[in-house]
Amino acid sequence: MARKPKFDYDLIVIGSGAAGSTTALAVAKKGKKVALIEDSVFGGESPNWGDIPTAALLHAAHIYSEARHASRFGLRTTTLSYNFPLVMQWRDKVIKRTGAADNEQYYRKFNIDTHSGIAYFLSPHEISVNRKRFTAEQFVIATGARFKQPDVYGIETIHYKTPKTILASKRIPKSLCIVGSNSEAIEFAQLFATFGTKVYIIEKSSRLMPKEDSEVGELMERFLAESRGITCLTHTQITSVEPKGLGVRLSYAKDDAHRTIQIDELLFTDNREPNVDLGLDNAVVGYTPAGIEVNDALQTTAKHIYAGGSVVLDDCPTQVALLHGKIIAHNILNKNKSAEQPAIENIPRITFSSPEVTSVGLSENDCIKRDLRVDQAIVPLTLIPRSNTSDTSYGFVKIIADKKGVLLGGTIVAPHAAEMIQELSLAIHQGMLASDLADTPHAFLSWSEAVRAAAQKLS
Repeated sequence: MARKPKFDYDLIVIGSGAAGSTTALAVAKKGKKVALIEDSVFGGESPNWGDIPTAALLHAAHIYSEARHASRFGLRTTTLSYNFPLVMQWRDKVIKRTGAADNEQYYRKFNIDTHSGIAYFLSPHEISVNRKRFTAEQFVIATGARFKQPDVYGIETIHYKTPKTILASKRIPKSLCIVGSNSEAIEFAQLFATFGTKVYIIEKSSRLMPKEDSEVGELMERFLAESRGITCLTHTQITSVEPKGLGVRLSYAKDDAHRTIQIDELLFTDNREPNVDLGLDNAVVGYTPAGIEVNDALQTTAKHIYAGGSVVLDDCPTQVALLHGKIIAHNILNKNKSAEQPAIENIPRITFSSPEVTSVGLSENDCIKRDLRVDQAIVPLTLIPRSNTSDTSYGFVKIIADKKGVLLGGTIVAPHAAEMIQELSLAIHQGMLASDLADTPHAFLSWSEAVRAAAQKLS
């Protein structure tokens, strides 16, 4: 007589975003019995309403903007226009092509059982989903983060947008105020401004993109104002909001002065909190308001339960969530849990604006906090021939190295910076010297000549 399995599944993954999907697929391909639980749309943030649809719209906006300003190259573009519903159809096509977007069948093809609903731990090895109970030998929690209501006076009286809802709009708003200036905020600001929206950015810090080096925020503020007409209100705090007609009246304080603006839409980009309301106490999993506690192998305090993505790391980009999924899958499938998460700063950070903003390794502020003695070099794009042939003046490459010349970090603001940063990422990962980069031949008329030029200044 066959012995009944001790558990329903070898692995239950809660959350089908980048971290959860990566783990579930990798483990299922090794013949394990896997279930995937999702309380929203399958595929999670990235393919459904996150960076993939945003990137698709940004690509369209970039082409439109380049065409609008092509008269300087002798090209006639006076009759150029756009059809927003057709632009959104392009977005929908890109979403569909991912395969994973809102698609349970995608996971079932890999023999993964799918269940829709909210998972709740009843004990360390048992969960409930829609009144059904399931057990598993191991679990992965990849529930991500949710948007919480901003702490703004009068917020309950208006309808505001989040990155999850802003792209559901069927029309371009005439005016939009974006609170915060993280990567999402900058991308949305440029996207809507390109299609004609009057955009305001409100940032409480003294510069845009405060997590990046100061040169980034200063350049992007100048670029957004000069090329897109965006009003950047730094060192500014919202004091109240109230409905006004079909829009919002927003009051703010800047430099001890109080002002108001009338806008169609209000977007908050930086008010997330981890999704930890799933009975973690019953599973003996430690957590705080900042998220679930994990070790370097991404195990929680209950060693058979792993966690990754935004539920463990604030503002977790997709590339980090994907890496978390790979690490967790490795550690589930191998008794020797050798895979550990690398230092977060050594994973490239990207803002798909135009020009793109990328960085990797230690920033200047990181070096100051760690009391490291470093050298740094900054090369503006205007020093390389490609900027002349492309008529591009906004951007730079910044490289940081220790006193022995070992590369520690770098920032690139340039067209195609997302591709350029990989060279710096590899060099830092391999412990290379600035002189190694400087001595490496770079193709003439490539943007990467700026990387070589910056490295040369440190050699």
